[in-house]
Amino acid sequence: MTDYAQTHPEAIYLSEDEASMYLQATTTSVWAPVGQTPLVKVSPQRDKVSFYGTLDLVSGAEIVTRAETMNSEATAVHLKQILASYPAKQILLFWDRATWHGGAAVKQLLAENPRLEVMKYPSASPDLNPQEHVWKAARTHVSHNHDQSKLAGLAERFEHFLRTNKFNYSFLEKFNVETIRAMSK
Repeated sequence: MTDYAQTHPEAIYLSEDEASMYLQATTTSVWAPVGQTPLVKVSPQRDKVSFYGTLDLVSGAEIVTRAETMNSEATAVHLKQILASYPAKQILLFWDRATWHGGAAVKQLLAENPRLEVMKYPSASPDLNPQEHVWKAARTHVSHNHDQSKLAGLAERFEHFLRTNKFNYSFLEKFNVETIRAMSK
């Protein structure tokens, strides 16, 4: 990481992950008179909205892309949005080993854009990914205990929360990034 920072002093450091949202509200806390269990309405639908989220590890800004599904093509669309957000900048993107991070569309995009480099998190280590904290904050503020009746409205609020807030997380200071790099090979 030190070598990377020295050779690319103006580089942007990002962390990416995906999440899906359903209309069903997750109940985290409920107030009710003693002995009167509240009714929580649950939608029988399994419709979902998927999100790609990328956290700028320095500024706390979030880049978000809504997608119908998570696959190589949708991932490439999100990567294009990242590249457009930081024109002419060298980018180091941390992400997990999801299958949709591979595939022809992603491989082609990465080959055509050498200024976007990828460093993979170790297997089964979501606790290392700061984007997980962003999802948690968004769910706490938007989708837990909600009363939305339409998935589109809930997704709109979720995306708005992501785009209009800063998410500070001291990943670069908290973890020894050299260790993560060695484990990721």
